[in-house]
Amino acid sequence: MFNRKTGFVSGMLLLSATACFAQSNGPATAVIPAGSSLKLRAASVNAVSYQWLKDGVIIPDAVNIEFAAFLPGTYTVISYNTNGCASDISDPLLLTGGNVVVLSADVMITKSSEKKSITVNDAFEYQLQVKNNGTGVANNVKVQDILPENMVLEQLLNPSLGLADYSSGSRTVLWQIKKLENGESATLRIKVKPSGPGILENTATVTATETDPNLANNTSTDRKSVSDLFIPNVFTPNNDGKNDAFVITGLERYPENELSIFNRWGSAVLEKKPYKNDWDGSQLSEGTYFYLLKVKMANNNWEVYKGFVTIIR
Repeated sequence: MFNRKTGFVSGMLLLSATACFAQSNGPATAVIPAGSSLKLRAASVNAVSYQWLKDGVIIPDAVNIEFAAFLPGTYTVISYNTNGCASDISDPLLLTGGNVVVLSADVMITKSSEKKSITVNDAFEYQLQVKNNGTGVANNVKVQDILPENMVLEQLLNPSLGLADYSSGSRTVLWQIKKLENGESATLRIKVKPSGPGILENTATVTATETDPNLANNTSTDRKSVSDLFIPNVFTPNNDGKNDAFVITGLERYPENELSIFNRWGSAVLEKKPYKNDWDGSQLSEGTYFYLLKVKMANNNWEVYKGFVTIIR
């Protein structure tokens, strides 16, 4: 009798015993589940010892009433009673292998940027997230991210797994992880600054040693618009004719705009709609203030810019 263990298949093995035991019902077949085994049990009467064989060859130490078969083949058994009387060799049991479950890694990459409006004066962060969606371990995971020409790397923040480095010659971020278990993920943050206006577009890719069953998720592209506005972070209203007002370069191309200035307690000290580059900080003391600029772009979408500006007299 085949006894069921977790994940095992049960069946029946009846042994012939013409000399000392009862006759069997003849040969049988069964399938060994992939990655598992079948427990075989001799069905002889009054037997006290046994010898199992595979493909006609004795299996060393296989001398108990039960035997766990892991490999396909033809299995038989000889039984012995208390008098040492051996049965005839049993009818054969033919075991075949089940479908092999192939474990594979499926690595995916997601690249995203901060959800805020950007000018050429603003640094921002990208986040790279890599994950193994496969059933097997992903080994030697490599992520590459080539930065575009109009972007400057500010800082590589420590990844949650592995090591990351930047090659200025090829403008490439290389992030390497020894292995990712099934379902495991890791993140890397990259701080950059645009060097000019336009569309920032770059693509991150991920690979592993294993053959990937889904190449569609091995790349991720982020597109980000950088406006041609230049928002200063300091101005000096001292009537010397230089930098006396809070002048946002390029704002004249966007007549529909709104500017709010707040002090350190969050109270509004200036609200203008539209703003015409004419605020000189009158009646305000030196210090740092928070600005909120809203601009209606050519596509009729409103972009919002936030930051700090310092007044130095």
